[in-house]
This record gives sequence, C-alpha cells and structure tokens, in this order.
Amino acid sequence: MKKPLLLALSFGTLLAFPVAAQTRREVANYQLWATLQAEMALKNGDYLLLELHGEHIPAYNNYVGTDRFLGFDQRAVALSYEHFWSDHWSGGGALQYQPSSDIKVLTPELLLRHRSQLGPLTFGQRLSAYRAFPFVKGNYYTPTPQNYVSLRADLEKVFPVGSSGVLLRPRLSYEGVMHVRIQKTQADADERTIQYTSLRAEVGCRVGNHFDFTPWFAYTTAYYFTLPQYNPISGTPTADPGRLNLVTPVIGLDARFTLFAGKTVFERRQLPTQH
Repeated sequence: MKKPLLLALSFGTLLAFPVAAQTRREVANYQLWATLQAEMALKNGDYLLLELHGEHIPAYNNYVGTDRFLGFDQRAVALSYEHFWSDHWSGGGALQYQPSSDIKVLTPELLLRHRSQLGPLTFGQRLSAYRAFPFVKGNYYTPTPQNYVSLRADLEKVFPVGSSGVLLRPRLSYEGVMHVRIQKTQADADERTIQYTSLRAEVGCRVGNHFDFTPWFAYTTAYYFTLPQYNPISGTPTADPGRLNLVTPVIGLDARFTLFAGKTVFERRQLPTQH
C-alpha cells in the first residue's frame, strides 16, 4: 500500500507527547459535551452538515457569572461541506460561530482527509487549517485573529448486529493542535509545540438510513509553560516554572439525522459523527 504524506504526519503527531522531565500534570473538572447534527447527503457522494454543539461543566452549576444557555456553558454552530475525489481522498471546508456574552469567535476552516484499509480496520487521517476571528463586546482591548493547524488519526471498524440492520462502529482517534504564529514578537509568550491533544474512544450506532448516534469518552490535554509562583506574604517560592499538562475528562454524545437529496435513499460513504 502506498504511504501518503498524511500517514507520516499522523505518526509524528501521535509521538508528540511532552517529555516527563519537569512536567506537572493536573486534572480539571470533567465536562459534558453534546452535538446535534443534520446531514444532507448529495447524489454525487458529497454532503452538507449543520452542527449545534454545547459544552457543560457540572462544577460550574453554582457559579453565578457563568454565561449559560439551555444548560450549556459554551455553544457553537457550524456549517460544513465536503467533496470526495475518490474512495480514499476528500476535502472541504467549514465555518463555525461560537457566541458568548463578552466574546464571539468566527472560525473558517479548510480540511483534507484520507481514508484507507489497514488490515481489517479503516485508518483515517484528517489535516485541517483554521483561523479564529474573535470579536469582543466593548472597546477595552482588540484581540487579533489566531491561526491553527490540526492533525487527527483514527482507527475504526463497522460491525453488523445480526440481521437487525443495526451497525456498530467502534473507533479510536487521536488529535493534536498547533498554534501557528507567522510573525512572533518579543512580547509573545513562549508556547509548547503542541498546544492541545484529544484521545477519544467511541462506539457509533447506526439504527437506520436516517439516524445514528455516538456515545464517546475523551481525555483532552492543554499544554502550557508556567511561571514561578510565590507566597504573597513571605515571598517564598511555592511552585517552580516548567511545563503544565492540564487534562480534562470529557463525556460526550453525538446524534445525527441524515436526509437524502431527492428523498430516495442511496449508497454512499458516511463518515463518523466526529467529522
């Protein structure tokens, strides 16, 4: 099998775990994420996808300052389109809008995807680049747009459940995100090479041509450089500078409704709910 460039890049990302020396690991409060998707399958094999996403942190339930809507502390809506050039290659784009009370973020994204067989499994790779445009309410400061590159690798297999027509799709994915600064100034803080990773395990369940859902669990990790900390009274050091890995457990559920152009069901490639 010919090895595409994305395969080598994926393994590079998978091995990009920070070294243990001088690294502090902390675990944050768990979060609950939910995503509702409406997919339009087109006759040429492409798709349009509308996503409504919400994130909730149960530990913040009693926090008065939380900007919560329908029980979610963070919300986002996204519209994406993807075109398939072959059985293995596809590409497309997305536009996401994330609102809140004091800052709103608009994020356009371009993506390239490759999927192939790896023995009995399907091996997927997704490379994307996106730019986040923040808009702040008020004039107390003006944030600048930020650029990011994301690379995700995943393994999956589809199992039919008897003759019921139900399909199970167990899947494991790992993603790394890097902040790209084209021109770094002396005022910019030092950053780790990889700023964010997500290791996700899931079991998709397709119960018909028009509906499927995916419960999943993930460990997300944000990587920081920390500054020295001191006791405000004695001035003695309380924490040394170094690396901080902030781990957040996430429990999630994706639900997807699929519509077919022309209202007639036809054979097509359907991606996992983690697009």
